[in-house]
Amino acid sequence: MEALKAIVSNAPIDAVAAYHLIRQTVAKEPVEFISRTVACFGMAHLIQPTTSIVAYFLYQPPAPFPFLRAFWVHLSAWLALTFVINFGWYWSILVNNFVPEPYLDEVFHIPQAQAYCEGNYGHWDDKITTPPGLYLFSIFYNPLKELKCTPKDLRYHNLVVILWIAVIAARCRIMAGTRLAERLGRTVDPARLTLYPIHTAVNIALFPVLFFFTGLYYTDVVSTFAVLLAYYIHLHRMHPGVPSHLSSIATITVGVFALFMRQTNIFWVVGYIGGLEAVHALGQIKPEVHDPPLEKSGPEDWFLFLFTTAKAALTNPLTVLGQIWPHLTVLILFVSFVAYNGGVVLGDKSNHIATIHLSQLHYLFPMFAFFSFPLLLPSLYRMLRQPVSFTLPRGSNPHITVLYTTLTTLASLAVIKFNTIIHPFTLADNRHYMFYVFRYTILKSPIIRFALVVPYTICRWLVWNTLVPPTTPLTVAAVQPRKEKDVRVVVVVVEEPQPPTIAPEFVGPFTSTTLLLFISTALSLVTAPLVEPRYFILPWVFWRLLVPANRQTWFGGAWTLDQRLLLETIWYVLINLVTMYIFLYRPYVWVTDDGKVLDGEKLERFMW
Repeated sequence: MEALKAIVSNAPIDAVAAYHLIRQTVAKEPVEFISRTVACFGMAHLIQPTTSIVAYFLYQPPAPFPFLRAFWVHLSAWLALTFVINFGWYWSILVNNFVPEPYLDEVFHIPQAQAYCEGNYGHWDDKITTPPGLYLFSIFYNPLKELKCTPKDLRYHNLVVILWIAVIAARCRIMAGTRLAERLGRTVDPARLTLYPIHTAVNIALFPVLFFFTGLYYTDVVSTFAVLLAYYIHLHRMHPGVPSHLSSIATITVGVFALFMRQTNIFWVVGYIGGLEAVHALGQIKPEVHDPPLEKSGPEDWFLFLFTTAKAALTNPLTVLGQIWPHLTVLILFVSFVAYNGGVVLGDKSNHIATIHLSQLHYLFPMFAFFSFPLLLPSLYRMLRQPVSFTLPRGSNPHITVLYTTLTTLASLAVIKFNTIIHPFTLADNRHYMFYVFRYTILKSPIIRFALVVPYTICRWLVWNTLVPPTTPLTVAAVQPRKEKDVRVVVVVVEEPQPPTIAPEFVGPFTSTTLLLFISTALSLVTAPLVEPRYFILPWVFWRLLVPANRQTWFGGAWTLDQRLLLETIWYVLINLVTMYIFLYRPYVWVTDDGKVLDGEKLERFMW
């Protein structure tokens, strides 16, 4: 610890000597690291299990005290958000203590923000490829909180925004489930308030790739919030009739705000969200677009949806334009910027040339499976029990068919053979985890590269099937004929009638939502030659918001607790602790084979 204190206090100490000293003393640091982490949770998190138990008993029975349901749910929301903000605050303090100076991409972002803080809006670092939205956000937010443009204060922004993400994600989950239930002709019972949307939002905020950057001055956190805000406005517009002018203005404003964060957000604020609004407008026309729920959808339904949507849009253009004109306005503004700028990328265009990189879709599903494996466990169980089919049936998992699997496997092998792109940055920078993923898998040998088709396929099955809502309970009736000598039992499977009301978390997406999500994800990824976990944040967030609750839960009523989400929370906290520890306590120095120290003898650190 003394070596680290000397480093962060700018004491005159040789970097190489400090590195070796850290290596000698770091074995003692995990105990201190864990103890500090536990302490950071505070008393609010120590009393949360006790509060949960007390709330469970006080909730029984619910009839005389209906207000207790909302009370305990809101109390849990407060405790959960307190956990997120304290965990993030502790992470920010550690980063500022151990890494007080700008690190990696912060070397470009922080000086640029400081130039804006000084009123020098004409200054621009050519190494920066993203728009100046983050820096404009900083100069707007700093006066509100009396902050300065020091690295510490600039990093503080992401800590605040991660809390906003948790709040708006909870609202988006509730509203998305409500809109999907309305399409099924079901109404949402306002009294059926549960913890699922709150727990989902907390896990989104704790998503390791996103949460890690709450301690650094990167664009990812604010960019995610901007896109979620656009999605939230969209959900408010999804009602019969023409949306209000105020919501249209808000759509344009927030859409431009999202594009000021990242250019690739165009695929989400226009492609995904705009596509959902177009489908909503066409869904009000008779005959309706073929858009069954995902659990009743197969590959033939996907093509039929695309065909009927295109046909309905061509025959009813005014209806579509009346709904999506705000998104078209954002698209026109974006195209105008590209034409003026001479390309999508700002600054250094040489290392960020748009290309066709289909292998990105291979990496997408294993990443989802790794981070969200607790959510995939029921799908894995159903997949193992499901018989293999030789056709393309409609069902909960149309991917598990011999024909479909054969076709997609051949396509995957062709993509691996002809479209595996290894960006120079991936091979040159060993400070990112992706360097080691590629080194020990794809670059290990051609056999491993092609053998990865198997996990790619399985992960795609599981990720898709996780979006399917729980199977409707079935009643089995036994019927006996009247002849006593010829006793036969006829088993009749009768589907229980759907109740008029439903909790929104049990509703799964429709075919249109899933396909638009996949198309938008593909467009945002396949145009990027570089593979970075940060590029998968928004695809994962939107997929995560669509995952329905599992009916196998603990407790009941207001305390309906999905076991998968609890495992997911524990998994995310563990990943965050490990990556935090490695970043802080396992620095290293770039040294050549002949012992020469590179990068000005600076300490390097591992990160996403």
